[in-house]
This record gives sequence, structure tokens and C-alpha cells, in this order.
Amino acid sequence: MIKKWLLNLIMILIGVPILLVVFVKFVNPPIWGWKIARTINPPTGYPENTEHKWVSIDKISANMPFAVIASEDQKYPEHMGVDFDALWSVIAESGEGGPARGASTITQQTAKNTFLFPSQTYIRKAYELYIALLLEMIWGKQRIMEVYLNIIEFGPGIYGVEAASQHYYGKSAANLSRREAAQLAVVLPNPYRIQPVPMTNYVERRSEWVLRQMNNLGSVTY
Repeated sequence: MIKKWLLNLIMILIGVPILLVVFVKFVNPPIWGWKIARTINPPTGYPENTEHKWVSIDKISANMPFAVIASEDQKYPEHMGVDFDALWSVIAESGEGGPARGASTITQQTAKNTFLFPSQTYIRKAYELYIALLLEMIWGKQRIMEVYLNIIEFGPGIYGVEAASQHYYGKSAANLSRREAAQLAVVLPNPYRIQPVPMTNYVERRSEWVLRQMNNLGSVTY
């Protein structure tokens, strides 16, 4: 009886993410894990009304995915969802409470933000890795980037690049310049402390770094 119960539990834990990933391959999610967590337990500065508008990847300036790749995950076109070199380094430095810092690829961030909740435990991280691999196999790079750019938080309650572009620059994401895309990419590690405008010395320095990385990469295909 116990053996059968455990087997059923394992099948559910493995199977449900597959069904969810297949579903979101074709359907743009109206809600996602990270936003649910923010709504249930809003951080300081979280607004009563959030901003979000979904746009397809072909309605987003090519400068934006290029900027986030240059800033967040330069191996994005090559890896299968996980940068194992960075991951082993983080695990080696971790204490008993779990990883102290992240080594997340864009794929892992998409897995976490779409399907999971904030947590620094090994269990959540294991699920994140599993779902990241599913995303690479089932979605592919373009769909991963499309979902990532549409649900990532660019400021308190500002979800997705279209809302961010309208909020900070008063224009559509389709018209973002190279520099504006770099400034938005700089925000992502900490959107509650960093804003693209008005530009601080830190944002200016980091934006210049992102622009240099974009120049060094030359072009990106995925």
C-alpha cells in the first residue's frame, strides 16, 4: 500500500510539471508563480495595481533579448537550460540552509518565475532544474525568451517588457533602443532597488558594461 502510494506521488511530482509546461507552450499564462507570491505576500513598495501587457516575441525589439542575454546569461544560445559549471560552484559554496547565491540561467529564471515560488531550498532548486530542462525540450529558446520577457518584474508590480517600456520610456517594447534595452536589463537583478530612469551612476556604469558585452557578442541566434 505504501509502495503504491509513493509510486503515485512520484508520478504526480514528475507528471504535473510536464502537463503544465506543454499547456504554457501554447497558452500565454494569465498568472504565474512569482506574481502569485507577490500578491499573497507583497514586499515593501508593492503597488495595489500592477502593470502588465503580453506581447509576442516579434513585437519586442531585438535589442531586448540581446541585452538580457549579454547581461544575464551569455551562454543562453548554447546550454540546455542549466549552466552546470556555475551550478557546481554555487553548490560547493553552499551551507546547510541551501544555496547562498544564484547561478540561474534565463531558462531557470523562467521556470522559477512561471511555475514556482520564492525559496532558497534544495527542493525548490531541484524542481527548478527539472522544469528548466523540460522548457528546453518542449518550448525551445524562442518561447522561453518570449515568456521570460513577458513575466519578469522590471519594477514593483511592473511585469513584462511592454509594461516596463511604457512605464519608463512611454513607448512600445517594439521601439526600444539598444541603450534603453541595456538599462532595462540592468534592473533585473533587483527591480526594487534599481530603476533605469532617472539614471544613477551605477545604472550608467552597468548599462555601459552591458552595451560592451553586446558589442563583444556581435549577434545572437537561438
